[in-house]
Amino acid sequence: MVKLFRLSSSLLGRHFFSKSLLSSSLIRTTKYLNYPCSSAFAGRFHTHKVLAMAETTSSSSSSHSHTNRLSAEHSPYLLQHAHNPVNWYPWGEEAFAEARRRDVPIFLSIGYSTCHWCHVMEVESFEDEEVARLLNDSFVSMKVDREERPDVDKVYMTFVQALYGGGGWPLSVFLSPDLKPLMGGTYFPPDDKYGRPGFKTILRKVKDAWFSNRDVLVKSGAFAIEQLSEALSASASSKKLPDELPQNALRLCAEQLSQSYDSQYGGFGSAPKFPRPVEIQMMLYHSKKLDDAGNYSESKKVLQMVLLTLQCMARGGIHDHIGGGFHRYSVDERWHVPHFEKMLYDQGQLVNVYLDAFSITNDVFYSSLSRDILDYLRRDMIGPEGEIFSAEDADSAEHEGAKKKKEGAFYTWTSQEIDDSLGEHSTLFKDCYYVKPLGNSLARKYGLPLEKYLDILGECRQKLFDVRSIRPRPHLDDKVIVSWNGLAISSLARASKILMGEAEGTKYNFPVVGCDPKEYMTAAEKAASFIRRHLYNEQTRRLEHSFRNGPSKAPGFLDDYAFLISGLLDLYEVGGGIHWLVWATELQDKQDELFLDREGGGYFNTPGEDPSVLLRVKEDHDGAEPSGNSVSAINLIRLASMMTGSKSEYYRQNAEHLLAVFESRLKDMAMAVPLMCCAAAMISVPSHKQIVLVGHKSSLEFDNMLAAAHASYDPIRTVIHIDPTDDEEMEIWEGNNSNIALMARNNFAADKVVALVCQNFTCSPPVTDPRSLKALLLKKQSSVV
Repeated sequence: MVKLFRLSSSLLGRHFFSKSLLSSSLIRTTKYLNYPCSSAFAGRFHTHKVLAMAETTSSSSSSHSHTNRLSAEHSPYLLQHAHNPVNWYPWGEEAFAEARRRDVPIFLSIGYSTCHWCHVMEVESFEDEEVARLLNDSFVSMKVDREERPDVDKVYMTFVQALYGGGGWPLSVFLSPDLKPLMGGTYFPPDDKYGRPGFKTILRKVKDAWFSNRDVLVKSGAFAIEQLSEALSASASSKKLPDELPQNALRLCAEQLSQSYDSQYGGFGSAPKFPRPVEIQMMLYHSKKLDDAGNYSESKKVLQMVLLTLQCMARGGIHDHIGGGFHRYSVDERWHVPHFEKMLYDQGQLVNVYLDAFSITNDVFYSSLSRDILDYLRRDMIGPEGEIFSAEDADSAEHEGAKKKKEGAFYTWTSQEIDDSLGEHSTLFKDCYYVKPLGNSLARKYGLPLEKYLDILGECRQKLFDVRSIRPRPHLDDKVIVSWNGLAISSLARASKILMGEAEGTKYNFPVVGCDPKEYMTAAEKAASFIRRHLYNEQTRRLEHSFRNGPSKAPGFLDDYAFLISGLLDLYEVGGGIHWLVWATELQDKQDELFLDREGGGYFNTPGEDPSVLLRVKEDHDGAEPSGNSVSAINLIRLASMMTGSKSEYYRQNAEHLLAVFESRLKDMAMAVPLMCCAAAMISVPSHKQIVLVGHKSSLEFDNMLAAAHASYDPIRTVIHIDPTDDEEMEIWEGNNSNIALMARNNFAADKVVALVCQNFTCSPPVTDPRSLKALLLKKQSSVV
């Protein structure tokens, strides 16, 4: 195993290039050195000292020399800048009107509260009096939290990526008073270095260009927006994909990823390495398709790529071995040195892929990793009403009262600190976390039974956790984002049943708690209930995007609807009440009303009601988060398999039309849309497997049958449960799928739970015990494509 304890003093930045202008007569493109939060580092380990990657100054102070308009905002990121000398405005009409009145350009800075390089730019530039004077005298300066306003971020990040080839946060863009982008980049150091202009020089150049070449700047910005709008609002030329494309896209995506596979350390691509769960999801589904087709050797080969990747991530420094959960990415190819921030969207998705790996292998290594992440969320990231917070920062003070923060200070250790904390077991612990051999070899080295060795490691982690707990914690962004909560609800719900498949007597070591899986279901339902109470309008049936001290000003976006619907479908399928399924269908109706392009197909990312948001795009890229369109396609396929008649056909047609919009991406750039490739392959299956459980839902027997229904890996399985004695439930199914209601009436037994497995318009004979149901589900289906 390897660990993050030592960071080298020779760590070097790995740089992104973006272009900044500047000329007396027109915009020129000059390569500029940037360090956005999407970039990373390369380096090696030393065992004698720890060095945090960069320092930022703590802004906590009882008195402030400056206070600006951001002090009235709720966003943690905006509040971090509320006492800069820069006269910041939040995004809104007040700032737009001020720019028009003064006839000056806008400087727009976009970031988020746990972004390391956002902190660096704040300390270097936004807290600098000279920079503040330049901004206040010649610009209207606006701050945007990209997590609170992803629609605004999307417009200007797309501009920077399209024109300059790179992007990241902080995003720094200059706009005309009518919000057209003029130029942009990411992080800018304050002063000129190495022949490149610093932020102060750039501000002066933009000011001069605005007064000497305004027409050229404005026209180029307007033209850029027009071109981007046209390119990003594609329509389908037909209502469905060509017959051969769905399977070809899945195969092509897998082939492209395989070419970049790191056979030594796992993962796809080189450093910096990001845990991109959508890639793992796609590879697991491709492996199953190969296995179903009888291509066992190729299926095993693909599966091994995934399993090695998951193992190396879990054993590397990207995994927080002391407190659980995963950091944002690794700066090296071995998953050793992390960028230390923790994001909710990573945790939710990673739980699900580790659960899938457990379902396939029945190896408790993977189920323990799922528990590790979920127990971290339950301990550190869940609020008093069940809401799940967004992120934890990479930076923190090394000790109480320190004026400067360092990246990784909370997580890194010196050798002496470990010795002082662990005493007689420090050498054993350091051997485990500094060297490559796996646990069995080291257990033998110390003459210990493996179980005892693992117990000692767990006790050591607990001791270090207790020591770490008294350190100054990284900043917690306690904003509640609907879309990210949807991802977490999905993982919590699925864990509640899949983890029931762990062998009886399975032992867990810290930081895994080893709770009853039902507790994860409780957490999932509390999170969903919080969203319904605080971020959903029962009259309009519309979602708000986020919550902190009340709902944000931003409406719900496509991702909020799509990810929450997905989580609610999982919540229902693992045994949640029928009301979760009803809410999912209501949200799908509202999503179609707000975002669906009924003529051209697919979903726009915003409702299109805010005139200040210049682009309304159809997002398809499955990156750190899946795209709203990919998740929506799978949601529609799942809903279509639950319903019958016109409703089922409506969902299926919308899914087919959506996928047709992105035909060229599936054909030419499949690796960019791995989850959409899965959706395309799913919709090509003529009949999905349905598992229908009939009986009373309050019994342990019902839970055990549900666990059996979810025990094996099958992404296109649908689980429906129904109690014929529940009049409300029967009425709902009569209206949506009368076949389910009929099955319930015909197969109900008061003293047992009955399961039927249906596919291709045929149902199996009923079974009434979990073992028989598991065996039935493991049978090969020769009719399945």
